[in-house]
Amino acid sequence: MKKLIFILFCTSVNLTDALRNQVETIDARMNFPELAKLHGHPCEAHDVVTQDGYILKLFHIPGKRGLPILLMHGILDSSDTWIITGKKSLAVALANTGHDIWFGNSRGNQYSRRHVSLNPDLDDIFWDFSFHEHGHYDLPAVIDTILVNTGAAKLNAIGHSQGNGIFYVLGATRPEYNDKVNLLIALAPVSFLHHMGPPWGPVIKLFPEMGPYYKSLGMVEFLNQKSLFYKLLKLVCHQPIGYEICVQGVVFTFFGKDIEELPPAIWPTIFQYIPHGTSIKNLIHYGQVIRTKTFSHFDYGVRENLALYNSSSPPEYDHSRVSMRVVLLVGRNDMVCTPFDVAILRRKLPNVMSYAVINKTEYSHLDFVWAEHNDIYLFPLIFEMLKKYDLQ
Repeated sequence: MKKLIFILFCTSVNLTDALRNQVETIDARMNFPELAKLHGHPCEAHDVVTQDGYILKLFHIPGKRGLPILLMHGILDSSDTWIITGKKSLAVALANTGHDIWFGNSRGNQYSRRHVSLNPDLDDIFWDFSFHEHGHYDLPAVIDTILVNTGAAKLNAIGHSQGNGIFYVLGATRPEYNDKVNLLIALAPVSFLHHMGPPWGPVIKLFPEMGPYYKSLGMVEFLNQKSLFYKLLKLVCHQPIGYEICVQGVVFTFFGKDIEELPPAIWPTIFQYIPHGTSIKNLIHYGQVIRTKTFSHFDYGVRENLALYNSSSPPEYDHSRVSMRVVLLVGRNDMVCTPFDVAILRRKLPNVMSYAVINKTEYSHLDFVWAEHNDIYLFPLIFEMLKKYDLQ
């Protein structure tokens, strides 16, 4: 397994022109503003500069109902995930009801692959981040931008997977931001990953062990869109056999199978928009979370830990400091954020307003963003929580 993963990540050479042209045809897609316009809504784009110099793209579909709402995507994803299912998407559902919606993009994805002084293709230090920086630097910059532009004192937030996990980092490390978040609706809540079973657990646990190999080869970015591995992945997943290989063989195995809600017909569209890149360091950090069974800061090794944390091991994020109101929504068939792990998070957070397991046995990790019938299973819960806690 180690050798296989190592070989896949090392295939970063250019393709032939013919193959490159095929992939570029597959990847011809509308961007977020174009998708919003397609579904009848205007969209603004904002550049947000973080404290450490990353330039993040923030999209805005204006509305006048209630507090502004920030939507944050998960790992290997982007703001597109909220709208690619069109009329069945959460973005369109919120926009159609007049909400003021903002869509964040974490550093490293295609929209936020910029910096005031660093070049992501030339400067390895650009990729020196994990979910810690997403929460500690990206979220504050995005939240402040939204509040300044709207004049609101607080906002509501909806996060999928890593997109809600970074709010616990924010609340624990920059507690002053708890008062700026009126309500966090956590879809597939990520924090503790004790019960991730095969194949996730064994695969992710390898990343910390393989860190020195990546570093020696200068590999800092995961899923560089110019790499052979990325382009072959896109090409294979768009072939007739792609559904069996990419969806049934990989996606359903890793994230949970739900053919009824994620049928074959939707995957060609989804594969135009995913996956996005992140840093190797981010994956290593998640591997550490799984291996140590703690939600802790990045482990740099004893010497660097002592210098940075004044401790031989990294400190855990203090959930007791996350005082923002939180709603936890869980999928019974989620292979990543299992109900067992969310139960741990529920006990740790001091201000959980509501906890609900989606009323469908097969409901999985990716159903939260792409399911065919979220208007039945998910959206009513979201709208109920927004109405109940908005402006309170």
